[in-house]
Amino acid sequence: MSAIVPASTVPLIRGTNEPAPLHMPQLGLGTYKIGAGQVERVVRDALDVGYRHIDTAQMYGNEAGVGAALASSRVPRDHLWVTSKLDNPNHRREDALRSFEATMRDLRLDVLDLFLVHWPMADSPGIDLVDTWRTMIDILESGRVRAIGVSNFQAEHLRMIIEATGVTPAVNQIELHPYLCQEQLRALHDSLGIVTESWSPLGRGRLLEEPVVRDVAATLGVTPAQVVIRWHVQHGLVVIPKTTHCERMRANADVFSFGLSREQMAAIDACDRGLRTGSHPDRVQERS
Repeated sequence: MSAIVPASTVPLIRGTNEPAPLHMPQLGLGTYKIGAGQVERVVRDALDVGYRHIDTAQMYGNEAGVGAALASSRVPRDHLWVTSKLDNPNHRREDALRSFEATMRDLRLDVLDLFLVHWPMADSPGIDLVDTWRTMIDILESGRVRAIGVSNFQAEHLRMIIEATGVTPAVNQIELHPYLCQEQLRALHDSLGIVTESWSPLGRGRLLEEPVVRDVAATLGVTPAQVVIRWHVQHGLVVIPKTTHCERMRANADVFSFGLSREQMAAIDACDRGLRTGSHPDRVQERS
């Protein structure tokens, strides 16, 4: 029997053209490094398990497979949340508009739920972060996307685009896990009304061997991965763990039937060591 993923959502209160706040599913499936030949099956499995939030990107090269899975699914479109992201070579206005249309064709969607600028690339020659954000605003105002946001933006990048345009991103998707808690950036998000979304939520698997996490898992009779995902959920974060295996999808979704105590949350918070498992935003540029 397929598991049902609880409909826990986080409201998006900024950067949309909707008459009422949108509600983004708090738990989703990440598709980073799931190849084009595999992703259709993986997304289909996730939808069967009960996931209703799928995260992809132009950079991943798998939007067409995600689109095929969505098109073959019996899940009503208004029950799904689909996110994609603008690739690094596509920041200039004409490239952004062209690539967005390609994304929509590949995903087979009339309206995308959330479109993000994947990396700020603030130091790339010939790229103006404010101009890129203005293009994103134009895409939002076209009605083809319900919300726009960013990914991997640091505080100075957020302040720059907001001050220049008056439009606040709905979401900032950043590397975030107990080894990299990003407390200052999360606090800024909270003050601005930006939803924080965690990529690499398990620290690329490193957290699964963390003694604190394993002790909590043993105490609660759950897996280390479930403990870490639950940590994200209790912090109010949107979390998109990636897996290609149905049983792990089910386990990753089964994090709403238990809770972490205040002491357990504090112990996991204390694991923070500022450790990035992915690229630093300042080092990702167009020709890096």
